[in-house]
Amino acid sequence: MGNCLTCFKEPSAAAQDNSQNCHKEDMPEVRLYAAPSHIPASAPPDQTILSNGNHLSATPLPPVAGDIQGTVVGRFYPLPGRKTHSKSAPAMGLSESKQPSDTKLNALFDIYKDENEDCILAEGIEQLCKDLQIPPEDYKILVFAWKLNAEQMCRFTRPEFVNGMKSIRADSLKSIQGRLPEIVNEVDRTSELFKDLYRFTFRFGLDTAAGQRILPTDMAVVLWQLVFSRKEPPILKRWLEFLETHQNVVRGIPRDTWNMFLNFSETIGNELSSYDDTEAWPSLFDDFVEYENDKMNQNFAKDNKECEGILREDFNIND
Repeated sequence: MGNCLTCFKEPSAAAQDNSQNCHKEDMPEVRLYAAPSHIPASAPPDQTILSNGNHLSATPLPPVAGDIQGTVVGRFYPLPGRKTHSKSAPAMGLSESKQPSDTKLNALFDIYKDENEDCILAEGIEQLCKDLQIPPEDYKILVFAWKLNAEQMCRFTRPEFVNGMKSIRADSLKSIQGRLPEIVNEVDRTSELFKDLYRFTFRFGLDTAAGQRILPTDMAVVLWQLVFSRKEPPILKRWLEFLETHQNVVRGIPRDTWNMFLNFSETIGNELSSYDDTEAWPSLFDDFVEYENDKMNQNFAKDNKECEGILREDFNIND
C-alpha cells in the first residue's frame, strides 16, 4: 500500500469498519458477501511490502499459495529501467550511554530520502534494507516499521524516522542492527507487544491515502504469513487456504476479523471441534469451520467407500 504498492491500491473503500461490534448480524463480512463490489479486486503488485519495527529475523517469508508471494516480493526491488538509490550510509555504532542526536538522525534520513519529497519512499527503503543486509520482505522490516509507527508501506516520514529511531536508541546502521535483535526477543517474550505489532500490521497494510478501511484478501494473506513467520498458529495454513479458494466471495478482511483471528487461533488451536458457533465470532469464521468440517466428512466418506471396496475384493463379496 502507500504510494509504492499500486497493485494493491483501490479507488475507493465504501465498506465501514465495525471493529467495536462483533455480533454476526453486524459483521462487515456480511456486506462483503452480499456486495463484493464494495471492495474491488486487487491488481498484481509491483513494489514493496515494508513494515515497522523492532525485530530482526533472517528467515525468509514462506511461499504463498497461488504465487501471491512471487508477485508481492517483486514489489521490493527496482523494476528494470527504474532509477536506483546510489548513496549508502556509513556503519557507525551508538554508545549505550549516548542518546541519539537530531543532527545524526536527520543526516541518516537525508541519505535515503526521496529527491522530491521529504520522505523515504520505496527506493530509499530498498537501499536502507540493502545496507542493513535485511531483505525488505523480512519480518524484521515489519518490526522496524512498527517501531517507527509508520502510517503507510513504502513511506517513512522524517518525524516517523527521527522519533522512531530515538525510541529504539539508534542513530546509525550499526546501532539499528544491534538493537533490532533485542527488540525481537522482547516481542517474542511479551504477548502484549506481539498483539500491538499484530494490530499495527493491519493498519500498515491499508491504503489510507485512498481511504481504504478493509484489507484486500490477497494482501491479508501475505501479511498474515509475514506477522506469523516467527511463530505460526496450527490453524494458519488451513485458514489461508480457505481464503485463497474463496477470493471470489471474500474480497476483503475487516479490522475486527483481523484482530479476532488472533484470539480465534489461540482458542481453537488445531481442533475445530472446540469451536462454538453461538459465540460472537465473525461469520467468516463460521464459514471457515463449516468448510473444514465438510472437507473432513467428504474425506471420511471417501475413505469408508475405499475400505468397503477393498473388503469386497478380499472376501469376494457381491452386491
